[in-house]
Amino acid sequence: MELKELIQQKLKDNFTEASFEFSEFRNELSVKLNKKYILQVCKFLKENSDLEFLLCEDITAVDWATRKNRFTVVYHIFSIKNNFRLVLKSDVDESESIIDSVSSVWKTSDWQERECYDMYGIRFNNHPDLRRIYMPEEFEYHPLRKDFPLMGIPGSLPLPKK
Repeated sequence: MELKELIQQKLKDNFTEASFEFSEFRNELSVKLNKKYILQVCKFLKENSDLEFLLCEDITAVDWATRKNRFTVVYHIFSIKNNFRLVLKSDVDESESIIDSVSSVWKTSDWQERECYDMYGIRFNNHPDLRRIYMPEEFEYHPLRKDFPLMGIPGSLPLPKK
């Protein structure tokens, strides 16, 4: 059985109550799932002896602006054992903008989740230190949101004096 098929089968077998959407682009498998399963699925993918996704390479988000679920949180994980990259995607509604943290699964996700919080305003439940990473704590906006003006908001951020 090919690894892509194995991943799909294991997810379907172990998470019968969850619905997954599988897609492939340029030989890379993507799995879209409900955000309430993200922590459980990530733990499973890391701890399963056939898969061993030991590395979370990146966590980012997409702002769709006009969709019902405005944001999609995207996880790029890698199995060194299988030399295989997998993309996980979960939609997050703007009204709550919350998803579970996976920093308990991969320590590297700590700063990546902080960056998503800082730039998009997506909060991560049970994150050990969720605070801004680039912008000052008192900054009330999220610069990578589609509704943030391209030239910024005049006076919203004090600039250093020359």
